[in-house]
Amino acid sequence: VQLQASGGGLVQAGGSLRLSCAASGSIFSFSIIGWYRQAPGKQRELVASIHVTGTTTYADSVKGRFTIVRVNGKNTVYLLMNSLKPEDTAVYYCKAPQGSWGQGTLVTVSS
Repeated sequence: VQLQASGGGLVQAGGSLRLSCAASGSIFSFSIIGWYRQAPGKQRELVASIHVTGTTTYADSVKGRFTIVRVNGKNTVYLLMNSLKPEDTAVYYCKAPQGSWGQGTLVTVSS
């Protein structure tokens, strides 16, 4: 089962975006799914994760602004991003611990 991220784009600071992570099969194949991002010249970092039980974790830099949601019926995990800042500009990836890195989706936040 593969995970594919989509939904990136160009948005002004203060705006919102919704990223989607779609599984090619059952999302129950993964107990944990994480959203990661990599900004130019920086290391990839974990932004948010969600366990099959619904437990979530967030990086301090996005707490209160981003929400990760798992919709089992759609085999999709969403990353709802509000109050976006220029420093949120990055390529965003979704991945499970046992999975591989996909292509990611680019989010660009203009000031």
